[in-house]
Amino acid sequence: MLLVDDEPHITHILARKLSRLGLEVSTARNGSEGFERALEVVPSVILSDLQMPKLDGLEMALRLAEHPTTSSIPIIMISGRGFLLDDARVRKTRIAEVLEKPFSASSVLMIVQRVLEWSPPAGAAA
Repeated sequence: MLLVDDEPHITHILARKLSRLGLEVSTARNGSEGFERALEVVPSVILSDLQMPKLDGLEMALRLAEHPTTSSIPIIMISGRGFLLDDARVRKTRIAEVLEKPFSASSVLMIVQRVLEWSPPAGAAA
């Protein structure tokens, strides 16, 4: 799995908790680095913050959806409270869940487990 967040303390805590689930966790500090890292490791799922420097999470998700190597990877997007995502742009991505801040580590773990078992509906963006 790939964890993309520009806040080191969030990355550290979530990476440790996700590792305890038995997941191999790679990390990136922004959307640009996340996109490159996803091409390298081709993770089973991506957990990404929405608001980041260099490339935000939604733009990263759009680029991942367009690339044949990463187009089928489900994404869990973490959004600041009240920040609205453009539904038309989200439909072009593989965003499976949106999690609002503040969140608990246990809620993240439950969503990751659910998304790893998730299969997209027929005709969904690939």
